Amino acid sequence: MADYPYNTARWQRLRRRHLAMHPTCEACEQAGRLTIANTVDHRVPISAGGPPFPAHDGLASLCASCHSIKTARGVEAGAVRTTRKVQPRKGCDANGNPLDPAHPWRDKSLGADATRTAVPLRNQLVSKGNRNGR
Repeated sequence: MADYPYNTARWQRLRRRHLAMHPTCEACEQAGRLTIANTVDHRVPISAGGPPFPAHDGLASLCASCHSIKTARGVEAGAVRTTRKVQPRKGCDANGNPLDPAHPWRDKSLGADATRTAVPLRNQLVSKGNRNGR
């Protein structure tokens, strides 16, 4: 973390202000967890042409774990270069929806459809005869 811009007083002030404004991890919130953020991340990495000192909407508050996962998926990964901008995010939120906003199941309910009536389970079971083998 000794590289520009992270070694400047300007970045330290920006980081402190951002964490004061957004103290919880954004990625954990999407997954339905509440975790204190300790890392401020550039939404557009500096290595991809992002500004070193963006406005607060260009920054994300993350916990160390989520920051490591995000960095490993992104263009900062170094050895991992793909034609896609970002690898899909794995996992589900507390409601069972995928965390990846581009996932085809995103915002689709996995629960019972309100237009259908529930069928009792006993009507779905198939009897294989008497339990005693008769």
